[in-house]
Amino acid sequence: MIEKITSSEQAMKMEAQYGAHNYHPLPVVLKKGQGAYVWDVEGKQYFDFLSAYSAVNQGHCHPKIVAALKEQSDVLTLTSRAFYNDCLGTYEKYVTEYFGYQKVLPMNTGAEADETALKLARRWGVVKKGIPNDEVKIICCEGNFHGRTITIITMSNDPDSYANYGPLTPGFIRIPYNDTAELEKVLKAEGSKIAAFLVEPIQGEAGVYVPDDGYLKKAYDLCKAHNVLFIADEVQTGIARTGKLLACDHENVRPDILILGKALSGGVLPISAVLADDDIMLTIKPGEHGSTFGGFPLACKVAIAALEVVKEENLAQKAEHLGNIFRQRIRAIQSDMIKLVRGKGLLNAVVIKQKDGKEAWDVCLKMRDFGVLAKPTHGDIIRFAPPLVITEEQLLEACALIEKAILSF
Repeated sequence: MIEKITSSEQAMKMEAQYGAHNYHPLPVVLKKGQGAYVWDVEGKQYFDFLSAYSAVNQGHCHPKIVAALKEQSDVLTLTSRAFYNDCLGTYEKYVTEYFGYQKVLPMNTGAEADETALKLARRWGVVKKGIPNDEVKIICCEGNFHGRTITIITMSNDPDSYANYGPLTPGFIRIPYNDTAELEKVLKAEGSKIAAFLVEPIQGEAGVYVPDDGYLKKAYDLCKAHNVLFIADEVQTGIARTGKLLACDHENVRPDILILGKALSGGVLPISAVLADDDIMLTIKPGEHGSTFGGFPLACKVAIAALEVVKEENLAQKAEHLGNIFRQRIRAIQSDMIKLVRGKGLLNAVVIKQKDGKEAWDVCLKMRDFGVLAKPTHGDIIRFAPPLVITEEQLLEACALIEKAILSF
């Protein structure tokens, strides 16, 4: 028997009883979404200021993206890569020209794309750079979040991610984020064994940490000087979120390997991609890497529609403009609970100072009561990332509700 959900309380109890306890959601049960809004089971309307961790940049249920999904789902959904299909080549041409690369390797989730990039870098390190197979190293950063696989959590310095999952994967060197001096030191000491440097242009999960101006360009130049690949994880920062198509575009850096996901589908399907040029991508031969669903027909049509929306609706320019308004408006709130406001485009964070025992989680609960949904990260930080289709009027209305919530303490 399939039980129908009739209340938020019922839905939460069922998840607690039958689902793994690997998430701690804000207590709100969503049933419907459109544009910048979502509605709960009881019909209450909210501003979505998380956008499924920047997967819904184009807004909930964007009609053009949903139409592409519906149209293709009536024709052909999946072939696997055992056969060709009439959608993949068109998508591959479109997405490589869109981002300016020679080749794309389609995957599904952000974690899969990160794993793919790591495999590509290691393969290139052995085949092209000549590093002995068991000695290849990859540099990563403290505070990173690239996913949840065993290999990826090896790179994390957050015990919640890596603790008690051993043995972990060798071959990684972790350095401080936003520290080119340390990067240069490691490259000078071990550069002959290092295949790549993997970095988030802005660390989202860590609390929207924006590095110093020039950090990415200096890091890229150091990589080039030591024949090391520069890999950018733009799963969360890419697809117009930070005010440019890619966050790396703010410093005119073209990664050797580019990792995309989330908004590549507008939140309609799990779609990710790794882009690189032939010298890197063609080190992997047939049968050496893949995915049953990677590049499936449905995904190809959805991703093209999602990327068209980004251009047609000028979402990068919109994120830049509205992001400036958001930060200015939140910084104007007169509350000693606001310790710091930071961000770029419409990827922002507010660091909350505890007051009378109340912290970021309590602020998010109060915002929920007033009709704005956001989520804390690392205890004292609230991330604010509304769909990029939000209007200025809607943004200011939401800011007033955020202010009301904060001032209520």
